[in-house]
Amino acid sequence: MARILITSAIPYINGIKHLGNLVGSQLPADLYARYMRARGNEVMFICATDEHGTPAELAAAKAGMPVADYCAEMHEVQANLAAGFRLSFDHFGRSSSGRNHRLTQHFAKALGENGLIGEVAEKQVFSVADNRFLPDRYIEGTCPNCGYDKARGDQCENCTKQLDPTDLINPRSAISGSTELEVRETKHLYLKQKSLRGDLAKWIDAKADWPILTTSIAKKWLNDGDGLQDRGITRDLAWGVPVQFDGAPWQGMEGKVFYVWFDAPIEYIAATAEWADAREEQDSAWERWWRTDKGADDVRYVQFMGKDNVPFHTLSFPATIMGSREPWKLVDYIKSFNYLNYDGGQFSTSQGRGVFMDQALSILPADYWRWWLLSHAPENADSEFTWENFQTSVNKDLADVLGNFVSRITKFCRSKYGEEVPAGGETGERAAALIEELETRLRAYEAHMDAMEIRKAATELRTIWVAGNEYLQAAAPWTVFKEEPERAAAMVRLGLNLIRLYAILSEPFIPDASAKMLHAMKCDDKTWPGSVAEALAALKPGHPFETPEVLFAKIADEEREEWQQRFSGVRT
Repeated sequence: MARILITSAIPYINGIKHLGNLVGSQLPADLYARYMRARGNEVMFICATDEHGTPAELAAAKAGMPVADYCAEMHEVQANLAAGFRLSFDHFGRSSSGRNHRLTQHFAKALGENGLIGEVAEKQVFSVADNRFLPDRYIEGTCPNCGYDKARGDQCENCTKQLDPTDLINPRSAISGSTELEVRETKHLYLKQKSLRGDLAKWIDAKADWPILTTSIAKKWLNDGDGLQDRGITRDLAWGVPVQFDGAPWQGMEGKVFYVWFDAPIEYIAATAEWADAREEQDSAWERWWRTDKGADDVRYVQFMGKDNVPFHTLSFPATIMGSREPWKLVDYIKSFNYLNYDGGQFSTSQGRGVFMDQALSILPADYWRWWLLSHAPENADSEFTWENFQTSVNKDLADVLGNFVSRITKFCRSKYGEEVPAGGETGERAAALIEELETRLRAYEAHMDAMEIRKAATELRTIWVAGNEYLQAAAPWTVFKEEPERAAAMVRLGLNLIRLYAILSEPFIPDASAKMLHAMKCDDKTWPGSVAEALAALKPGHPFETPEVLFAKIADEEREEWQQRFSGVRT
């Protein structure tokens, strides 16, 4: 049994996330966590809401709420939506937690003691109209790299280039829209990332198994242009982790907070500590996942995130960990994703474009969305959501293949043998060939899941479903029954066992349908199959079952057209 630590990108608190956010981190992380648990491994799956910084303040101001109240409310909203999509977090924490405050201050203190934090006087944009400095996301303007006119002051979401607010062309306040901006001097703490360049380069070079997307982005920011730069880790904001240690402010940094991208990744550790606190466990319960001197040396740590988050998780957060000179666990594998676009455009939280998580669940159950998103995950290139493709995938894959198989075999058995697994007969050569094929496909499916090749795994799983349909069609027990009811019974018995097998293999992708199939088969045993032959003999003659309701309803053309029209505009 292996120990697997899994984290997905921490979503900002500022509103409900869209399907592109979901498939770019949390959903594939859940797929992997469910699979690893099914294989008997010990899994710790951690996520949280990212509650500090400009997005939280701006969203709270727009909602007319105190920022702390807004964050508490939106954390509950996001936790409920995660549950709605069946995301199986062991803990869904909050970056505003006391644990994260203390850990962030601890890391900053360690970095300072190791000479890796310096105080820098810098020029920042000041809004006369707002009477405040405007760091990072408080400023919008045109990206100097790609020309995108809604780039933020920390990063361009179009080309992913990391920016400083003063880099923007034609900048404006994100608070008031005012262009009455001045550049004034202020002081901030900087993490001396350049001092750690050698350590980071050696670490990244050793990760030969990382996806090309991950390593290419990491090396680009490590080496391109002037290479890795020192990074500011404080901001002139009121909401966040105060820049203080042991209760005393860092001299000259009074009234400032740590930059959200400094404290947010530390929440992975803090959220695991929150998990232990909720269970009234000792610190050793979470330290065994994160400290190599407390047992984390045998943990495999896997992160899931969109490509725009890769620079921070391959450079800035590892620099924080390495620079502390303490025995913290570094990530072993980063599974990164390209973008999922929406029906000819882009998903955008800031502009409300696309289908959002709450809207998705209001029209269809989670499994419909999980299946399409995972089977079309943007692993090697950007992919695009279209309503036509979604309808086709749901109707053909889920309804016609899996749902139809379950319905046909259970209804036929009920009508001819009753709702018990029938006895008698031999399965024959056709069944032997099916078992041999499924054995090969099961091993391929496992290999793809182990390698986090999500689209390939989905394709293999669908092929496993198809094989059962093809067997049923060729064996035709409804025809055989007329002359040889015992031989037909053996075919039906095999088919009922296939339902159980499909439920177990499909659970990481479509957990609700899996649970319905297992419930129908009156089976609590979800043990991952050692061999297909054993799995297809698990339900013995006389074992009761129920004929389930339709697993997946088809999407009608009228529904597709109505949804396409409903979600074509800007969300308000």
